[in-house]
Amino acid sequence: MLVQLRLATEQSSEQYIAMQGWRFASLTRCPLCAKGGCGFARHGTYPRTPVGAKVARWYCPQRRTTFSLLPDCLPSRFGGTLPDVEQVVAQREHLGVEAAANQLRSPEETDAITLESAVRWVHRRAQLVHAGLRSIIGLLPEVLVGIEPTVTAVRLHLNLLPVLGLVREIAAAHLHALPPPLGFGPRPKQRWIRPEHLQQSMGPDPP
Repeated sequence: MLVQLRLATEQSSEQYIAMQGWRFASLTRCPLCAKGGCGFARHGTYPRTPVGAKVARWYCPQRRTTFSLLPDCLPSRFGGTLPDVEQVVAQREHLGVEAAANQLRSPEETDAITLESAVRWVHRRAQLVHAGLRSIIGLLPEVLVGIEPTVTAVRLHLNLLPVLGLVREIAAAHLHALPPPLGFGPRPKQRWIRPEHLQQSMGPDPP
């Protein structure tokens, strides 16, 4: 089993890679074995995107559990950076899902990546970020009281851009229960439903 934990850092992904931040990550004792003696030890690293990024990990042989320290600049269970995910969601909020999907496809990708695939890609990120923000607002109403669970609203309220790294810090005690890419909990079980205008309309087949 792999358990993700937060590596608190203000480093951007570029700084984290340049300074090899994973080499300085520290987990002094096993989070599951308070008394110690379980053989808990560092267990190397695993690669992440952006290219060059690595995440430090540790292993408890007694519980057969691996722990990793994920820096605040990287999303949980998604590639890229957390600010990249935030920007995708912000574009979804401002432009709508189809326009955001089209804008995020490069000219070279328009033939290789269908609009429906791009819409699904954008929707998945927006859905999970919004779910995480709704949970955080419910858990910490004193911090984000009356705020809509959107990147745009949270940016305005906290007067910061990008903002999801700070949100992860604010909700640090609850990350185990929050969905990715903000938290380290499971994804909500919700079936993907395509927007109606991407589906074939009902009626007779054309001649």
